Amino acid sequence: MSKIVKNIIALSVSSALSISFIHNVNAATYQINDKGAASKLRYTYAQQQNSTGNMAISGTSLYNFPVQFQYFDEDDFKDIRNYALVRYTSVHALNDIEDFDALKAGDPTANDLAWVVRWLQDTQSGKGRNIGYQKVGDTIAMTNLAGVSDDYNLWDETFVGTDELTRSTIDIVSGITDGGVSYGTATAPYLPGEIFTDSDDEEHTFWLRAYGIRGFFSYDQGAQIHPVVPFETQYGGGESAVLDVNEAGIAVGFSSYKVSQNFADYADDCRSKLPSDLPNDLPDDACLAQAILQSPHTVYHTMALKATLDENANPVVEQLGLLVEPHTDDERVYSSYALAVNSSGVGVGYADGFHDETVTEPKVDERRVFQNSSRQIENYQFAVAYKNDEVIDLTGDHANKRSSRAYDINDAGIAVGHISKVINGKLVQKFFYVDTSVATEAIAMVTPTDYFTGSDSTARAINNNGLVVGEGEIETHNESSQNPRRTAAFVYDINDDIFTNLNDLIPCSKRLIYDIIEARGINDAGIISASAIVKVDRLDAKGEPMLDDSGNPLKEDVIRAISLEPMSDDGETCTAEEEGKVIRKGAGFGFGSLFALISLFGLRGKFTK
Repeated sequence: MSKIVKNIIALSVSSALSISFIHNVNAATYQINDKGAASKLRYTYAQQQNSTGNMAISGTSLYNFPVQFQYFDEDDFKDIRNYALVRYTSVHALNDIEDFDALKAGDPTANDLAWVVRWLQDTQSGKGRNIGYQKVGDTIAMTNLAGVSDDYNLWDETFVGTDELTRSTIDIVSGITDGGVSYGTATAPYLPGEIFTDSDDEEHTFWLRAYGIRGFFSYDQGAQIHPVVPFETQYGGGESAVLDVNEAGIAVGFSSYKVSQNFADYADDCRSKLPSDLPNDLPDDACLAQAILQSPHTVYHTMALKATLDENANPVVEQLGLLVEPHTDDERVYSSYALAVNSSGVGVGYADGFHDETVTEPKVDERRVFQNSSRQIENYQFAVAYKNDEVIDLTGDHANKRSSRAYDINDAGIAVGHISKVINGKLVQKFFYVDTSVATEAIAMVTPTDYFTGSDSTARAINNNGLVVGEGEIETHNESSQNPRRTAAFVYDINDDIFTNLNDLIPCSKRLIYDIIEARGINDAGIISASAIVKVDRLDAKGEPMLDDSGNPLKEDVIRAISLEPMSDDGETCTAEEEGKVIRKGAGFGFGSLFALISLFGLRGKFTK
């Protein structure tokens, strides 16, 4: 379970928060505490919060990104100008390059700064996969303690001679226990190395980092950070993550445990695959770094881990195992992940498996992939429990199913997550709950009714009172990457089998201000961690207000971390518009782009999706 509340007062409050208390969609039963406003960035996302209301927050889209223009040459500036020229007509709120001379002088307009950052980030047509250029992480960690939000800097460093952090890291604090242990996952910064002169007497600067993602914990809110060293560290320092910690100090996550042979072969021949603007005689560490950025192969096999924390910063780390036992001659990647742990030390997550659930010792060439709706080839992955030194498949019969993942588990052993299964001939993702405390052969997933039959839904968290939170699609159109379906957060009561849109449970006056799109945590006091779309004054890439032709502030939709706190039924009756019968209209770059941003956000990729 993500947060275990021991306080008897909190338990009494949550007992009052039953579905009988929140069943009336016209009555407000949650008040909103906006924890996400931040002056230096556009978007904030809620992670977990403990019983005292201390919340972990993630943020992205920084203003005034610290581009190091001194590393660009004339060709780079021309490339940036051409990059903007062919794209500006299709990018909302950006124009063509406004002042090329100022850009070359390192003093760009806000519009032109935005183009430079896009160019540096772009892994297809820009420099996102080239070690010869500055890297953009643009994901920062924050905590909200006693109502005050502050940065939680991990391993990022300042540029030499400045007080500017590189902002090349991806930093995520996943949560804070009631005992004050904060935990999460972060990366090392990309830093410019010494100038390298190649055999043609041309000078190059390579941007390198010591390692990729690494889990951590801290007993003093980041003053001292304790990393969890991966099992396997060859080829780039390895990977690890800490995704949950219980009150007994048991942490779970994942770690690299073996190098992928396909990647090793690719990296050993890295010089034959270099971009044309990198020298063939570059140093070995730079060649490996470039291989990691551009390789089509996964670098590591990854295994779920359990770590017992101690104040001497020497966690006892153990592997939790795989769902299947790979053939000794099978070099394909097999991985497992642990995402949550309850007070008894039972963990849940997901692991690679096979469409036939009886295949636990596969042949060397056992077929194990499927083609998804976007024609990408993916492995079968299934929700698992890590219990009594076993990895237990929670999905049951795999017929007509493609994948499942378990995101949380409470102290009674009830796990929640989502499963992809065929409904009316279409693959749909549905939230589930399952009792892991019963005998293995009796384990059965329950997929309650959600917004509608074709709605994708996910359960993110469950508390000890059987309240489940997550999000699901509320629109029925055929979605695309440019026009995804909107989502809404929900709360579901296992005891009474009642599913409710959280937007229907906030005060009427707030329903036109906050559009709650996801919920990521709920503690035993019934306090929910969520993220919502709100409309604010639009700021440019430098954080300055943007005005229309009449001098009035332009508006845009952003995402904010919020807390939903139980309140007494106010008996208020909302208007039709406040109830959501009138579709909220987006501004700025629209709902489609917001959800595209969410899907690209680091936490939803590597760490929890």
